[in-house]
Amino acid sequence: MNSKTTNNIATGIIYVLVAAVVGILIFLLGYILITGLPHVSWHFLTSAAQSFRAGGGIRDQLFNSLYLLVLTLIISFPIALGSGIYLSEYAPNNWLTGLIRTAIEVLSSLPSVVIGLFGYLLFVIQFRMGFSILAGAIALTFFNLPLLTRSVEESLEDVSDLQREAGLSLGLSHWKTITGIVLPAAVPGILTGIILSAGRVFGEAAALIYTAGQSAPIVNYSNWNPMSTTSFLNPMRPAETLAVHIWKVNTEGVTPDALSISSGTSAVLIIVILLFNLSARLLGNWMYKKMTATK
Repeated sequence: MNSKTTNNIATGIIYVLVAAVVGILIFLLGYILITGLPHVSWHFLTSAAQSFRAGGGIRDQLFNSLYLLVLTLIISFPIALGSGIYLSEYAPNNWLTGLIRTAIEVLSSLPSVVIGLFGYLLFVIQFRMGFSILAGAIALTFFNLPLLTRSVEESLEDVSDLQREAGLSLGLSHWKTITGIVLPAAVPGILTGIILSAGRVFGEAAALIYTAGQSAPIVNYSNWNPMSTTSFLNPMRPAETLAVHIWKVNTEGVTPDALSISSGTSAVLIIVILLFNLSARLLGNWMYKKMTATK
């Protein structure tokens, strides 16, 4: 067998494997969307969930998912930004840096149910937060930090050293060079990482079962006082998300139309995650062109 034939065979195998992966993805997405979209309507998106009768919606679960996502990013992004800047710009190549990177890799490989159990024992019980949005957001911070930190670090490392040298040659301090030159140039990649991590957090369920709870109490969407127990902005209230809602209606077996609700909720969840990924690509490309003046 000559080298050309071997190359063609290897190329064909690679194409087949790639086609298999794409085919599986298209099949999963197509099945979920085809079975779920017929159950999605304006009433489904804007009405409250029902436990013992048919016709419920996902209004509260959809809002809880978005609220929890925003709160998680508010907590995790400053930590990830500081960690990424340290690892990229300040950290020496020694055992401490290696230990930090190993810790990040280990944290990223932990099952989400383990993180949820940790959050339940520490935040829900030990700190007496109860099942709440805040406890869920803190637990998801541990889940989100590795990906977000790595994204910030890689975005900073992708910035050319010539830009750093230019800033230092103008007499700028190291910190001013980072904040004034390097960080703005890395914004497209950082935003892409934020949106991708947001999609991952949005679809999380196992960690939230133990921390944010499995109930969606009726809240007053006109009450803007976050200290009120009926306010939709109260971070100490339980909050059932879309992913948890899918698991709940299928395990409890008390909702007559559980199959249609879970199918519709799955379709909404998939669409939102696809929008996160699509917006990450579009926003990253737009920011790159904007900041590099390319057309």
